[in-house]
Amino acid sequence: MLLDFFYHLRAHKLPVSVQEYLTLLNALRAQVMTPDINQFYHLARMTLVKDETLFDRFDQAFGAFYRKLQVALPADKEIPLDWLIKEFQKNLSPEEKAAIEKHGWDKLLELFKQRLEEQKGRHAGGNKWIGTGGSSAFGHGGYHPEGIRVGGPSAGNRTAVKVWDKREYRDYDDQQELGTRNFKMALRRLRHFAREGSELELDLESTIRSTARNAGFLDIHMVPERHNTVKVLMLLDVGGSMDDYITRIEQLFSAARTEFKNLEVFYFHNCPYESLWKNNRRRHTERFDTWDLIRKFNDDWRLILVGDATMSPYEITQPGGSVEHYNKEAGAVWLQRLLEHWPRAVWLNPEPSGYWQYRQSIALIRDIMHDHMYPVTMSGIEQAMRHLSK
Repeated sequence: MLLDFFYHLRAHKLPVSVQEYLTLLNALRAQVMTPDINQFYHLARMTLVKDETLFDRFDQAFGAFYRKLQVALPADKEIPLDWLIKEFQKNLSPEEKAAIEKHGWDKLLELFKQRLEEQKGRHAGGNKWIGTGGSSAFGHGGYHPEGIRVGGPSAGNRTAVKVWDKREYRDYDDQQELGTRNFKMALRRLRHFAREGSELELDLESTIRSTARNAGFLDIHMVPERHNTVKVLMLLDVGGSMDDYITRIEQLFSAARTEFKNLEVFYFHNCPYESLWKNNRRRHTERFDTWDLIRKFNDDWRLILVGDATMSPYEITQPGGSVEHYNKEAGAVWLQRLLEHWPRAVWLNPEPSGYWQYRQSIALIRDIMHDHMYPVTMSGIEQAMRHLSK
């Protein structure tokens, strides 16, 4: 496809050299951009066009090439995952297909332990040893539908069921203002007001009625100020695939911090387990027992979980399935405990709802949540707030 793109540009009288084309290929191999058409456009223009007077001609050529690609793709707005898998499998030999079969949870951990004992040096490529590239179930930089990533950055496939590496997460910023107004309006549907505290507010209607009864003699009546009494416990997924949605979650977090006077926030990764944390820099040393949270916050609180629910199904269904640590009880067990204690609960998912059908883990969590999973959109948050208000 990229070779066709190169010749397409040359056909539109753009002086693109072979060296510039190779520079584009090297940049793509180095993964300097996210797999997005807009990002590819800017990268291609930067590497292939050296004269700014040719930008307009490049834009026309790029648009024509992209329209031809759209015609060749399936009719759906989003490419089905099964279609992509079939296209990928066309390029694999029978031996390669057998090499990347899913091993299953117990077999995968057994094989990993065996490789650690047997391997004596560094490996790259191949389908057996712990190394880089290739189709082995262990290492990083290659492809396997279900493996263990050992060190190094993700290759972008997001199919690892465990990660052997030190991972650092950043707290979401709750002081964001730009773009939070719509989230505030949607979250406002949950606010319940009650009059509590000191008499600091004038009750105008009662004052008028009382003054009229007293033949015009002023009789001032005061009432306590109205306060938002809703109590919200928010659990935020952080790190991994959630990095794609940092801006949107920070806007949601900022709006929630403004709208809810009684708001408590904790972090988790992928799925809540036996402990949570408040500060990502201290998540290894300062954790809060989930049982303590259940005892501390009664069932008057509303529970809002925020995450893309994209993970290995083992993290939900298996003890020890957590991608980062050994959990004695499966994620589904802890989710069920949270729902039993806080029956008014929702899960907000920032991933576009059109992709949900292709994620087995999302289907599992939606079932546990009794289908109370909503997208992080205006309408989705409004539906979630209506449910929490019941």
